[in-house]
Amino acid sequence: MKATAMSRTQADVHAVDIDDPVAQVADGMRSLIAAAIPSAREIVLKDLVRSAGGLSRENWSFDASWTDDSGVHTFPLMLMRDAAGTLLNTERQREFSVLKALANTDVPAPQVFWIDKPGRWLGSPSIVMTRMPGQCDYMVLNNSSPLDVRLTLARAFTGLMAKLHAVDWQMQGLDSSLGLPEGKPSLHELAHWEAEYQKAQLEPHPELEYILAWLKRRAPEAESIVLVHGDFKPGNALVEGKRITAKLDWETAHLGDPLEDLGWVTNPVRKREHQIAGHWERQEIVAAYRDLTGRTVREADLLWWNVFSCWKLSVIQLTAVAEFVAGRYNRVFQTPSWLYRPMFQMMETAQAADKAGSPP
Repeated sequence: MKATAMSRTQADVHAVDIDDPVAQVADGMRSLIAAAIPSAREIVLKDLVRSAGGLSRENWSFDASWTDDSGVHTFPLMLMRDAAGTLLNTERQREFSVLKALANTDVPAPQVFWIDKPGRWLGSPSIVMTRMPGQCDYMVLNNSSPLDVRLTLARAFTGLMAKLHAVDWQMQGLDSSLGLPEGKPSLHELAHWEAEYQKAQLEPHPELEYILAWLKRRAPEAESIVLVHGDFKPGNALVEGKRITAKLDWETAHLGDPLEDLGWVTNPVRKREHQIAGHWERQEIVAAYRDLTGRTVREADLLWWNVFSCWKLSVIQLTAVAEFVAGRYNRVFQTPSWLYRPMFQMMETAQAADKAGSPP
């Protein structure tokens, strides 16, 4: 199925019944399919339901079937639609481009079908993709499964990260759709999240300002430029047994420093998601990544990305607070003061290493 992007004119906007979101989505999907495939007829949607998960978008699953000039088609699909309030300000077109590019690689990701970039049919920016098999479990590395199963999956996640970072983004044309960072990728990404911080800030946060200044002073160079996921975690994947069937949620994907993803998974505040105490911890993750990629992975640089990860999480939480105050988000988030201590501790580790005359 050829992926198709949609455009918008004001006259094309559908009137929807705001009291019946299922009918709204069903009507929009039928219209989108009809627009994407002019010969489509007998369009049927089954088992349309909004699934759990997705703090930034609504996730709708359904089966779609239709008949067109080439025959009868049936697909299990997922609709990812922007919610009224969001924790992440992202662009559907960028995600759409990444998913199209990944279809030409061995990275397991959903096949993208269509994008409703301005929300012409579905009311807000949306992407439609295949529904992949497997289960989503944030704690899959620390659930009740046998240790050997969890260790196999842990190694598979690191292997998947290495595979992602090996994607030939130039051959796939991702530099034109995502843009190349100017200068240090670390400073480029920090500037992006500083802008998001300024949008979300409702009151002074001197601790975050201090940490931001520290990050600017110590921003590392990148050993290479790769396709970065930006939110690499088990909760953004589907798993069957010991196998990862799909990597999901590519909305924050961009070109940058590979240590950004590695810093995210070795971030000490996310240990319960990414590590298995006594068996698969920071040392094992970094060693496996080095073996798989051949990259150096300087500890001082990785520590910077660990601090950055916590700072980024702080901005995301402040965004949630601002969205709640504005009445666009219905879930209450606390301010990120709980992240200050681990950030300061990591900064102290880096400064102690400086005094000792060697990187930590």
